Amino acid sequence: MTVDFLVIGGGAAGMMAAHKAALYGMSVLLLEKNEETGKKLRITGKGRCNLTNDCDVPTLIAHIPTNGRFLYSAASQFSPSDTMRYFETYGLPVKTERGNRVFPVSDSAWDVCRVFAQNLKDCGVQVLHETVSELLVEQGRAAGVRCKSGKTFLASHVLIATGGLSYPGTGSTGDGYAWAKSVGHTIVPTRPSLVPLVTEERWPSEAMGLSLRNVILTLYDTVKKTTLFSEQGEMLFTHFGVSGPLVLSASAHIRPMEPDRYQLFVDLKPALSEKQLDARLLRDFSANSNRDFGNSLGALLPRKLIGAVVRLSGIPHDCKVHQITHEQRQGLVALLKKLPMTVRDFRPIEEAIVTSGGVDVREVSPKTMESKLLPGLYFAGEVLDLDAYTGGFNLQIAFSTAYAAAVAASGFGG
Repeated sequence: MTVDFLVIGGGAAGMMAAHKAALYGMSVLLLEKNEETGKKLRITGKGRCNLTNDCDVPTLIAHIPTNGRFLYSAASQFSPSDTMRYFETYGLPVKTERGNRVFPVSDSAWDVCRVFAQNLKDCGVQVLHETVSELLVEQGRAAGVRCKSGKTFLASHVLIATGGLSYPGTGSTGDGYAWAKSVGHTIVPTRPSLVPLVTEERWPSEAMGLSLRNVILTLYDTVKKTTLFSEQGEMLFTHFGVSGPLVLSASAHIRPMEPDRYQLFVDLKPALSEKQLDARLLRDFSANSNRDFGNSLGALLPRKLIGAVVRLSGIPHDCKVHQITHEQRQGLVALLKKLPMTVRDFRPIEEAIVTSGGVDVREVSPKTMESKLLPGLYFAGEVLDLDAYTGGFNLQIAFSTAYAAAVAASGFGG
């Protein structure tokens, strides 16, 4: 079989590119090794699918710490507003929530996949479930692929949109890196991004399963003596350390990972100043003056946190509340406003939302996503060394790069 445009990978980038290329009149074949397309897309945003972020292009670029400037041309061709318009045009209304995050009104990632599936069908894209084993090159340009089944598919233009290494159960197993490397591309070493963090301290495991909402998490670099991240939101304690939206966002700022270099601080009571929190403590202590300190914090803290806070405060568990000194109380206030943890490591890349690293963007045209080393070969999405913070920015990378590749391959670019 010979087609104009062959797409390897039926994720967000692959499906967008296949649809756009077909709309521009190309014959398109999409190869997906899973039994269904969009497998990873279905679990994004906890199944709600954070499609993009309702922001302008400069703001998008500012939220892409790895090679953000490379995306400027592609994002200008297909911006967040274009993504929103795309889905609404094809019958999927969207809404904007906190942090300008954009979701389907239905809150269903499955609906996003249904839109793509219908679009591919309507414009004649052939979808085959094959596992690619080899990239074919003829006369100095990409010419197609050979599959494990023994089948060969030829094409004038080949797009690698196979994702990274995160969530390998969805098919993201890094296949595209090997094919890119086989034709001379440099692969920037991969590492997890938007990933839970392992802490040096063991006490978070005591609070495993506890979700804190409306707290402020701060990430501090002890080498550079600077705050890298500080936001209010939700986090989760686990058997290994911490996770949740705030932690995932903070993890993207850790470059490089060095044990003991990064500290996390949690403001458990951001709505109260230290003075207000001290007044609150005085009221609680007054009502529990004859109780042991360790039994006096039930109205202030979640039960799972009390043991750790008591130990970290240095105040004996069995100290009577009326015996607590002013200095001890001030220390407790400071602890509640700045509960400390030390980062030891990332969790494995398989648990990350996205992969940092991949095909070196210096070897790819920022306008067309075509390889500078092998004409006819294109890249889109997470296989490239591009990754962003949480908030819909990573899916926008997929959509923008996919669009740029499809338009360029069809000859409608420039």
